[in-house]
Amino acid sequence: MSQNEPGFNELLATAKHSAVHLELRDSYGVGDEAEDFETWTRTGQRDIDPASAYWTPWVDLIRSTVARGVAVRRARVVSEPVTDYIRYEHAGTVVNLHAGEQVRWLPRRQASDIALPGNDCWVFDGEIVLFNHFSGDGNWSEPGWEVRSEPAVARLASAAFEAVWERGIPHEKFTV
Repeated sequence: MSQNEPGFNELLATAKHSAVHLELRDSYGVGDEAEDFETWTRTGQRDIDPASAYWTPWVDLIRSTVARGVAVRRARVVSEPVTDYIRYEHAGTVVNLHAGEQVRWLPRRQASDIALPGNDCWVFDGEIVLFNHFSGDGNWSEPGWEVRSEPAVARLASAAFEAVWERGIPHEKFTV
C-alpha cells in the first residue's frame, strides 16, 4: 500500500498534530494495488502481513508518524451493500490499525446531510489539503493530486472529515 502522489511524504513529515484521510469512492483501480486485489478476488486471500513487501513502506511511514505524536485517522464513506473493492479494503484494514491508524466507516446513507468535498483528500493539521484525483475507473488521473491551503478549503475538508468521523463506525464494529 503506497501513497503515490508526489509530495505526500513531505506533507506527512511536516504534520505536527494530525493527518486525516477522507475516502469517498466505492472502488479504486490504482496500479500499485491491482495485483493484490486480483489475488483477493480469485482466492479470497488478502496480504495482511505488516512485514510484507507490499505493506512495509506504509507501516513504517505511519508508525514513524504516530511515534512523532501525529494522530493518523482514516474515514471511509461507503455504499451498502458494499462493493468487492470495499470488502477488499475492509480485509486489509487490520494492517492500517497495526501501523497506528484509526479507521472508521460511514454508510453513505448516513452522510446525506454532510457537506463533502468532491474528491478524496488528506488534511494535515487542519491547514493543508491534498486532494486525490481519480479517473472514472478508479485509477490516478493527471494530475493525480492537488495541494490547497486556502483557509476556506481547509475548513471544508476538515469539517467534512470530522462530521464523517463523528458518525463513523469503528473498524472493529463495522461488518461487510
